[in-house]
Formats: sequence, C-alpha cells, structure tokens
Amino acid sequence: MSGGVDSSTAAVLLKGQDEEIVGLSMQLWKDNGRCCSLDDLWDARRVATHLGIPFYVLNLEKDFENTVVRPFVDSYLQGETPSPCILCNNYVKFHHLVDKAAGIGADRVATGHYARVRYDGALERWLLIRGKDRNKDQSYFLFGLTQEQLSKTVFPLGELTKPEVREIARRAGLPTSDKAESQEICFVQGRSYADFVEQYAGIQTNQAGEIVTESGGVVGTHSGIHRYTVGQRKGLVASGRPQYVVRIQAELNQIVIGDDPQRARFTVRDPNWIAIEGLTEPIRCDVQIRNRFEPKPSTVSLSNGEVTVEFDSPQRAITPGQAAVFYWDDVVVGGGWIQR
Repeated sequence: MSGGVDSSTAAVLLKGQDEEIVGLSMQLWKDNGRCCSLDDLWDARRVATHLGIPFYVLNLEKDFENTVVRPFVDSYLQGETPSPCILCNNYVKFHHLVDKAAGIGADRVATGHYARVRYDGALERWLLIRGKDRNKDQSYFLFGLTQEQLSKTVFPLGELTKPEVREIARRAGLPTSDKAESQEICFVQGRSYADFVEQYAGIQTNQAGEIVTESGGVVGTHSGIHRYTVGQRKGLVASGRPQYVVRIQAELNQIVIGDDPQRARFTVRDPNWIAIEGLTEPIRCDVQIRNRFEPKPSTVSLSNGEVTVEFDSPQRAITPGQAAVFYWDDVVVGGGWIQR
C-alpha cells in the first residue's frame, strides 16, 4: 500500500472478494515529498484502518539506496539515462514483498499496478500482460519479474480503467479517492535530476567537457554529461539547423551532437524472459524502448552471445540505460536494458 488511490482500491477489491488481507507499506526514502513518503505512509495507514485490516511498515531505506538510488546516480555519471522505477519494482518491491508475505503466512502479494497475470498451461509459464487501460498500463515497468514472483502476484486493477478505479474508491469512502498522482521520481521530488545527481555524488569540481560533432570537431562545452541524454535538443550549441545529442562518450567526457539520431539496431544487456524460457532463435515482436513510446515491429535475435534488436524502420533516441521490453500483442515476452 503506497498511500495512493490505486493500491487502496486494490485492497478494497480484494476485501470484497472475502480475501484475508494484510496491508504492507515500504519506507524507502526519508527526504522526499511524494510516493512512499511519511505522508503517504500515513495515508496508507488511514486506508487500512478504514478497511479494518492489519497494517505494517517495512523499512527498506538501505536496500532502496543501494539498489535504486546509487545505480541511478552512477548511470547518469556514465552517460546513461536510467529507469529507477523498474529497478525499484525488480529489486525492492517484489523481491522484499514476496519474501515478507511468505514470512507472515500470506500466499500472494497484490499491488495497484495496471497489469495482468495469467498462467498459460500450454506454455507452462506465467505470463505478464498489459493492463486493460492502455493509458495507464504499467507492464513496461514490470518486465523484470521472475516466474516465481509472477506466480505469487495479483494485480486487482488489471481489468479496470483509471476512472473506474476512482469511482470504486469514492463508493468505498476511501480517504485517498481524490488524491493526485505524482508524476516525478519519488526521491528526486522538486529538483532536477542533474541537481540531485550532483548533490548525492558530492560533485564540487567543474565537470565541463567538450561538445563535439560526429566527425570529431569541437563546437562548444558542456557542464557535465549527467545533464544530457540521447535525443536531447535543448541546451546545445547554436546552429543553422536542429542538433541533437546522438551519443555520450563518458570515457572522454564528451557530448556528441548531430542530426536527429535515428537508429534501427541496438544491443540489450541482462535480459529477463517471461513468455519464453530463453532466446534460441530470432523472434518477431513489438519493442518498446521507453515509457510513452508506441512499440514498433522488430526482430530480436542473438548475435555473438548478445541480444540484438533490429527495428523494421529506424527510431529516434534509442537511449542507453533505458529498458527495452518485447511484446507479442499485449503479452510481455521479456525485456532488458539498452546497451549500445
């Protein structure tokens, strides 16, 4: 229970099915304004009291810092653009919640994510499927779940739309029914990503470096590679035509700029497979390379031991550090992290 309307409504639905439920919240980051903050924990406790269910708070601040915050900062300093919410789902939320559930005698864990889980008898695998509400679907952020985790996970909101969830919450009299959603990364709340990285990493010295063209010509200077991401157009040198960040060379402290960066091919590291046991031959699927990106037809294959994605047509801003998730229609085949 995060203290928001979605997880609160998930609890309402489960209780309405006569499930015996226990509310668990995670204390993740002491210095934030929304999402798992102290105010959110209080809201979650209010909902649990309203529903008459036991409620406990897990202090996971150390794990959250080690597995989410530090990799987030390191990724930016290495010229990548991280996806901390996916790391949080993979290594904090589901990892600890599944273990904690077993420890208190619970069979399953439920969250307020907009996604669906189904067991496929023919494949003999648990499947992760997009939520019915495509505008709220969160399957992209859950691609790292294992078969064991999926077998113990329930998504009560998977068949609902956001307006339907709000209405259920209002009818149930939940104190969070009209609570606004946070659109920011919880631990960065109210600051720019670059400012957070600098503060956390204790950067005191000048991080300036060169802005160069793809042919190597120096055309300007930057104030730190952590302030840039592939596909970025703002904050670059003045030119007679639009220029974009096409590559970040962390080892040289350089930002490489050029025309609109469109590529068709990239590699993926640390893949996790859901609908298949592993990749043994090329497969056709639709690939999503960031949130709010419409998946595009692709071929995913193994090349020299690496997972390689080849879009049917070039796409802009294929960004190292972001997740690439593979779909068969609404079914998540698997996914991994964009490498190069």
